[in-house]
Amino acid sequence: GFKGQSRVIFPTISSCYECSLDMLNKPTAFPICTIANTPRLPEHCIEWASVLEWPKVHADKKMDTDDPEHISWLYKVASKRAKEFKIEGVTWQLTQGVVKNIIPAIASTNAIIAASCCNEAFKIATTAAPFLNNYWMLIGTDGVYSYTFEHEKKSDCPVCGGETMDVEVGKEWTIERLIEWLTENQKIQIKKPSLSLGTKPIYFQAPPQLEESTRPNLEKKVHELIPEGGEVTVTASTLPFTLTLRLAFV
Repeated sequence: GFKGQSRVIFPTISSCYECSLDMLNKPTAFPICTIANTPRLPEHCIEWASVLEWPKVHADKKMDTDDPEHISWLYKVASKRAKEFKIEGVTWQLTQGVVKNIIPAIASTNAIIAASCCNEAFKIATTAAPFLNNYWMLIGTDGVYSYTFEHEKKSDCPVCGGETMDVEVGKEWTIERLIEWLTENQKIQIKKPSLSLGTKPIYFQAPPQLEESTRPNLEKKVHELIPEGGEVTVTASTLPFTLTLRLAFV
């Protein structure tokens, strides 16, 4: 939209991108009860069409958000529901944006951020001028406002901190609950993590044979497989590093 930021990151020296993951907004989620019973926004109608009506009408057919026919069906169904509840604002563009989680890009914002990044790269490469230290933010929703500050490096950052991450785990947590916590944690933002304790696999997402053999562990309590203070290695295809967790039970 009208907001953007540019940064100067020196790996292992300044704060890295993962140091600021907790600054990102979490994806918008609408309560199912609101979607099903009391929609108030056009987004509620679109979510109702995609989350509730699509599986009901199309059974096991998977929705393809890149298929114009699928988007057209969702748009028509959402428009009909919006009309029933006297809600305005359901459009093709909004329907596509909601189901694909798209934030509209603004050309002027893109150009300003690109120019800022190129400018900082030029200053670093040529030493022509002092470079940014280290975060610049642009807000153009009401006029144009910009702000610079030094984002501090986190000592416990899983990427550049180089330290084991201490985690408190409930005594009744299962391995499946631990995996859910990892995927929901704003500081990590990992998808489909695999866990191991030393050379012992706890749960692996792939290959299929290993996933099948470790699947029973999902229902086991964490303390049954991992001792107090045990260090768990977390890996994932979307994770560019190996994360180590030191567990403490509470």
